[in-house]
Amino acid sequence: MVKIATWNVNSVKARLVHLVDWLKSADPDIVLLQEIKCTTEDFPRLEIEAAGYCCAAVGQKSYNGVAIVAKEKITDLVNALPGGDEDDHARYLEATVGDLRVASIYLPNGNPIDTPKFRYKLDFLERLYRHTQELLATERPTVLGGDFNVCPTDEDVWDVKAMARDALVQPETRAAFRKVLYLGWTDAIRALHPHGRRYTYWDYFQNRFARDHGLRIDHLLLSPRAADRLTECGIDRGPRAREKASDHTPVWCTLQ
Repeated sequence: MVKIATWNVNSVKARLVHLVDWLKSADPDIVLLQEIKCTTEDFPRLEIEAAGYCCAAVGQKSYNGVAIVAKEKITDLVNALPGGDEDDHARYLEATVGDLRVASIYLPNGNPIDTPKFRYKLDFLERLYRHTQELLATERPTVLGGDFNVCPTDEDVWDVKAMARDALVQPETRAAFRKVLYLGWTDAIRALHPHGRRYTYWDYFQNRFARDHGLRIDHLLLSPRAADRLTECGIDRGPRAREKASDHTPVWCTLQ
């Protein structure tokens, strides 16, 4: 069995104690991290390696940044999403771990929707669509994990009216995400839990976590050969309940 998780840690240095504690308690084999908010060189490798994990990261100062943490060796890295020659944001890292191809993805937020930021989000999704076609063509078991900044349906939003002008729920955003899924990717959470409000993110403001006013924007997408091996999946709310927590919490699945 292989346990894979994705977690937007919202600054790996600020959440390092939480991360190391969670690695020890949850015992995942592979973790895909987003918003590490540090340069590649400043990623806390020593502390993570001391917990028994290898790591690879692509980062930038203060913003964005993604990483892969795994018990096995991490090889064959792709440090950026293909097709964005002028895109210098650290938002994509792909690698091989064991028999799996995995990618950690931090998709643009896209707000406000009447600015170029929304166009950048949609362009990123189109690039992801093109690249995931190539990944599927290899027929390797592949897992795409990350903060996609997409609420796929109204059931993934605590208040649809309050979010009506947000880039995470716009019809164009959802259509672009579905376009990726329709290639043959499986949303792990909805595969085993097709209904219900299961959030992965709660804003720090207005006591949103305690009131369970959240969003489901962190996803694990499985290629057909990975989906065939899916046995369990879930959302671990424990880390979000800790003091000085990330505003996201881990999403995990196990493959046989």
